[in-house]
Amino acid sequence: MEREPGAAGVRRALGRRLEAVLASRSEANAVFDILAVLQSEDQEEIQEAVRTCSRLFGALLERGELFVGQLPSEEMVMTGSRGAARKYKVWMRHRYHSCGNRLGELLGHPSFQVKELALSALMKFVQLEGAHPLEKPKWEGNYLFPRELFKLVVGGLLSPEEDQSLLLSQFREYLDYDDTRYHTMQAAVEAVARVTGQHPEVPLAFWNNTFTLLSAVSLPRQEPSVSSFYVKRTELWDTWKVAHLKEHRKAFQTMWLSFLKHKLPLSLYKKVLLIAHDTILPQLAQPTLMIDFLTRACDLGGALSLLALNGLFILIHKHNLEYPDFYRKLYGLLDPSVFHVKYRARFFHLADLFLSSSHLPAYLVAAFAKRLARLALTAPPEALLMVLPFICNLLRRHPACRVLMHRPHGPELDADPYDPGEKDPAQSRALESSLWELQALQRHYHPEVSKAASVINQALSVPEVSIAPLLELTAYEIFERDLKKKGSEPVPLEFIPAQGLLGRPGDLCARHFTLS
Repeated sequence: MEREPGAAGVRRALGRRLEAVLASRSEANAVFDILAVLQSEDQEEIQEAVRTCSRLFGALLERGELFVGQLPSEEMVMTGSRGAARKYKVWMRHRYHSCGNRLGELLGHPSFQVKELALSALMKFVQLEGAHPLEKPKWEGNYLFPRELFKLVVGGLLSPEEDQSLLLSQFREYLDYDDTRYHTMQAAVEAVARVTGQHPEVPLAFWNNTFTLLSAVSLPRQEPSVSSFYVKRTELWDTWKVAHLKEHRKAFQTMWLSFLKHKLPLSLYKKVLLIAHDTILPQLAQPTLMIDFLTRACDLGGALSLLALNGLFILIHKHNLEYPDFYRKLYGLLDPSVFHVKYRARFFHLADLFLSSSHLPAYLVAAFAKRLARLALTAPPEALLMVLPFICNLLRRHPACRVLMHRPHGPELDADPYDPGEKDPAQSRALESSLWELQALQRHYHPEVSKAASVINQALSVPEVSIAPLLELTAYEIFERDLKKKGSEPVPLEFIPAQGLLGRPGDLCARHFTLS
């Protein structure tokens, strides 16, 4: 194709080729000129070619000028004795196939404008091909969707080579439709299986892209009264799986489990666990199938263990899962570092939730109270102002544990029966001990800490103290609060004012200089 210089010239040349192809079948070879521009290295030329291809094959789909059925090889048809109309449709269908493959490649183009335009063109083809299927229905009411073309789109979005988060954000709008959401979940399962099978070490970019797509999928909470389809349908059949929320939940579950069964980077474990309790678990058909992933994450330690315990707690509380080691795992997370890590607030928020039941055995609650009290001896003031009310709330919920603070002669440190090295709270002998650590903290250098520790000297109030305002408390905030406090009254001095540094001139006696 002879091109005029500049993008405007390319646009005019492509426009002439487009009009020629749509006007006469004898000009079909001009399609090669249009497809050739898709291979250009110039960004603007590629964009013009994508727009032209979108208009060309969109019109051919609507006019029914592409072959419908199992596509035969181009060579076999061209050399056969079939009619010219059939040969034209088969030949043009192959050109449409080539165009789709090239647009799929352009989803990885360095220019985001090209990517965005290619995605838009492909999704237009999905919609038109769904409305004008290129395969024959096998029975009346057979649900047809351009699955192969749509797999091409999802495969381009889940690139192993580059970050596609920006393009995926553009794709989110299509997930509002029931049919594209359903087929996205199915295509994602196949993409994960394909890439993990091809790469011994799966690139981080692929895992991040996959998580971004999966986390964007959200199901309706209840069966919608009217289905919303991206591919327009004249009639909806009750036999179509895509029209039922139950089938969507099954596909959602398969999608996440196929992703989570692999060994993921630690950064992704945290991202998944942060959304597991409110985004993933409530929408699974069988939430208890997450047990393998959550227990695996629980063994990783630190913040990941805490987040995994949150998911396990939901399964125990709402889905009757039996996990005997739950509180043992939580107890094992209590070490001196818990007051210094950046997830301290989340830890104690969740710990408060996990220990909120009044049906927990006294020995278990006593073990947590004693462990926290022992750790409090070396904790910073901002942590103490939160953990002391936390311990008192445990005692309020479980009156049987108040023996820890009412034992008249609590053991000294060298005779304390509590075993801080025991990993099993049931074997720690905490209930035989006392909270002498809180009595020691009543002599803390910071007056607010001393005041908070002195609460156990009186009968505990019935309502619990909310620790929510204290979870995010920092040393800087305590310091600023202390600075804003009003100073005390002036310090009283000797009632007879001093006349000089040493009293009367020449008097070595400093009788009037002493402070009262």
